[in-house]
Order: sequence, then C-alpha cells, then structure tokens
Amino acid sequence: MKDYMVRAIAADGQIRAFAATTREMVETARKAHETSPIATAGLGRLLTASAMMGSMMKNDSDLLTINVRGDGAMGGITVTADNKGNAKGYVLEPMVLLPANAKGKLDVGGAIGKGFLNVIKDIGLKDPYVGQVELVSGEIAEDLTYYYAVSEQTPSSVALGVLMSKENTVAEAGGFILQLMPGASDEIIDKLEARLSVIDSVTSMLSEGKTPEGILEELLGDMGLEIMDQMPVQFYCNCSKERVEKALISIGAEEIQSMIEDGNPVELKCHFCNSAYEFSVEELKEILKEAK
Repeated sequence: MKDYMVRAIAADGQIRAFAATTREMVETARKAHETSPIATAGLGRLLTASAMMGSMMKNDSDLLTINVRGDGAMGGITVTADNKGNAKGYVLEPMVLLPANAKGKLDVGGAIGKGFLNVIKDIGLKDPYVGQVELVSGEIAEDLTYYYAVSEQTPSSVALGVLMSKENTVAEAGGFILQLMPGASDEIIDKLEARLSVIDSVTSMLSEGKTPEGILEELLGDMGLEIMDQMPVQFYCNCSKERVEKALISIGAEEIQSMIEDGNPVELKCHFCNSAYEFSVEELKEILKEAK
C-alpha cells in the first residue's frame, strides 16, 4: 500500500479526523539515518503525526516543527512538515538500544525519558506560534494528545504506531488523529470515548489490511463519516548544496578560514536526511569571500 493520508469529518462536523499509512516514509527515514528499532519507532511516530498535523495548516509556505527533548538515551527527536504531506526528521542518538518495556514493546518512552514537547508553527506572522508541554509518557501519541488539550484547548485522540519486522525493517506504520469540534454533544463524546476504549492498535489494523479509510470507518463508520480528501505523504528533504553553503557562510569567516588552512575538502551532512555535501578548498575560498 502506498503511503497516503485521508481527512474526514463525522457527526455533522462535530468530529474532524485524519488517518495515515506511512510505512515507506518511516522506512526511508530508517535507511537514511540507520536507526535502531527503538529510534525508528520514535522517529516514525513523530513523522506520521507531523504529516497529519502539517495538513491542518492553510498556506503552502507554512512550516510545522515538532521537537521532543528528554533526559533518556535517545536524547530527542526533531521533525518538520509542510501542508502537502512532506515530512523529514532525525533522532539525536539514532543507535540507542534498550530492553523491551513491561508490555514487551519497544520502550520509546524510556529511551526519551522526562522532558518537553515543543510544537512550532511558522505561518507567516512576525513570530512563529510556539506551544510547549511537559512529556506525559515520551511515547509520542499520549504527549501530542496532552499538547492538544493544554496548548490548543482541542480535545483530541492521537494514536500512532510503528511495527518492525524480524529483519528490523519497517513492516507497518501509521496513525490517526480525532478531534472534537466546539459544541460537540455529550452523546457524541461518550460514543467516541466508548469506541476508542475497544479499538485495536493502529499497527494491528494496518496488519489486517485496513486502509486509512478503513481505520476511520472502524472508528466513525456509524457516526456519519465523510471522507473529504486524500493526500500522498512522503519523507522528503529539500536540502541542497546551495542551502548547505548558506549555512557555511553563517558560521563566520574565522571558522571558514580555519577549514581552508587545514587544506582538506570539508564534508557536511544534512541533519534531516543525512545527505553529504563536499566542499573543496577552492570552494571554501569562494565562500569565505561571501562571509566577509
């Protein structure tokens, strides 16, 4: 199944819903960063969430960034997404390894530890919107549910999952976000809570062959579900040698001069996709002229 997400409403607009399947996106990220299974799970969950959350932004130039920072061995995760289904990200410690948690699952929460989740929305205003909450569990979905309740006052249910194969590649990945709109009736709230309490995990539903539409049908099928649109999602990085060159200029003439004096080409890697860009001594000399 190709990666994509759907957007929907239910209960005459009292609920808005998003669901995505993101196996290829997460596998691309795993290959790019050579992440351990636990790092793949953490990064994959946040990438999936960011693709859905990014689609909520109105303008093509809007940018969403989500940072998770904790005191655990993984250190943290950073992802960014636009409103067209493109997302990218990285883990501070991609090779982190930990024993399984008490449920026998990958212990993403233990690897992240205690800390904070930051959501930054650059929507073209003078200053970006920044929302910060303390991590509830470090498992990502619960933390985003808490973020929506505290920072955006939007009652939400976020579910995310990454299932690894025996070969440590990504077997399934995806998620959903359900949000109650202002004025949602007590009857609809109670019905949704009851449904969420008995639903299978996202990866279980994907493993059974359910599509994003099928997942929402399972959740909201008897509440007047209306699928509004479908959008492809992908791991995509817009880095280039020119962009990296601009970053080089920003570090200052003194640092660039030091690189030139070393007499060796310099290789710089993009944080988000791990692509490498090499600059010769001659190129560094040209960059130095611009930095002065």
